[in-house]
Amino acid sequence: MAKVEKRRAVSDERLHGFLREMLLIRRFEEKVEERFRAGELPGFLHVAIGQEAVAVGVCAALEEGDVITSTHRGHGHMLARGADPRRMYAELYARRDGYNRAKGGSLHMIDTELGFLGANGIVGGGIPLATGAALQLKRSGAGRVAVSFFGDGATNEGAFHESLNLASLWKLPCLYVCENNLYGEFTRQDRHQPISDVALRSASYAMPGVIADGNDVLDVLRAAGEAAARARAGEGPTLIEAKTYRHRGHYEGDMGAYRPPDEVAEWMARDPILTFGARLVADQGVKQTDLDAAAEDVERTLDGAAEYADASPHPEPDEALEDVFRETVGGAALR
Repeated sequence: MAKVEKRRAVSDERLHGFLREMLLIRRFEEKVEERFRAGELPGFLHVAIGQEAVAVGVCAALEEGDVITSTHRGHGHMLARGADPRRMYAELYARRDGYNRAKGGSLHMIDTELGFLGANGIVGGGIPLATGAALQLKRSGAGRVAVSFFGDGATNEGAFHESLNLASLWKLPCLYVCENNLYGEFTRQDRHQPISDVALRSASYAMPGVIADGNDVLDVLRAAGEAAARARAGEGPTLIEAKTYRHRGHYEGDMGAYRPPDEVAEWMARDPILTFGARLVADQGVKQTDLDAAAEDVERTLDGAAEYADASPHPEPDEALEDVFRETVGGAALR
């Protein structure tokens, strides 16, 4: 099988790392769900359970200096880029030691030092941001790329089409990654788009459109690696459609009753973590005890992260206007 050969081209250490990263994202999200349901977290919550392979596969193709923009479902992207789960939990818990000192929360977390240019509560809002970043990266001549993650619903937005048009025209080093989980909020893709493959939309902008199995971390890595190589060589952007499925509803509290039970069961059987773990055992000779050890390590990491967040102080009310951009007119501050 061709896929077996591709897997062997990746070191055992990296393969094990991919599994651990996906486990980290999964358990991070599940623990956040628990705290949210207990009423301990403010704001809205959109978890990426089921979509871990997309974040890990794409970010595995990136280098230092590359940048990404995310979505309202962005915890996995940030973790895959190397974020500290302690500071992420602290931000979600609205504590001072969070990435944005409790001012970003789940929907607008950001860390520019990681090249993570932010989650975004606006559908498709990160697409033009990544396009602008790609323009700057091209001008710098450093061979870096920008990545924008978004869902299938975002490809109906004007920002998507305008961005892809300019990126192709100017041959910008940008990877447009559509995490197609088949639903735009509560609406099936076939109810809001006349096409089944989002990748077809690339033809309008004379750029490659690639479909990847979004539940197969190595297939995602293949697609992202090829697209990143094209971008670094000055050949322009690529639209990658990673077909995947979210195991939860659109937001925490949405029970997903609009999804057929047989559809849910089919995709649950294709769980990216379970299937990848099984492949490591079958193809790489990994022992189940090794998988269990990785899971235990993730639990220890996240338990420590939760303790760190719990110990972090709440911000004081007078901190609300710190870090807020202000202009002055005639010496008077405009807020």
